[in-house]
Amino acid sequence: MDSGMIGKIEKAKRYAEERDRVEFGAFTVTFDGANNPHTVQFNSGKWQCDCSYFQTRGWCSHTRALEIILEGMLPETPVED
Repeated sequence: MDSGMIGKIEKAKRYAEERDRVEFGAFTVTFDGANNPHTVQFNSGKWQCDCSYFQTRGWCSHTRALEIILEGMLPETPVED
């Protein structure tokens, strides 16, 4: 392994520890639910899930689980259109 690669690996580890450097804008996740897989999207501070619970309440266990996993890495308040 060359010294340039070693430096990049060390830098990546440092970045991974400095979570405040990362802010998510948009992503899509397939969540393997207890009954079916669900598609969860995060875009401009807003969640969307294809499960029926989310459709009626605007949140669900899938979106909440991702909020817990990504704690401190998502914007505090939704971005308004």
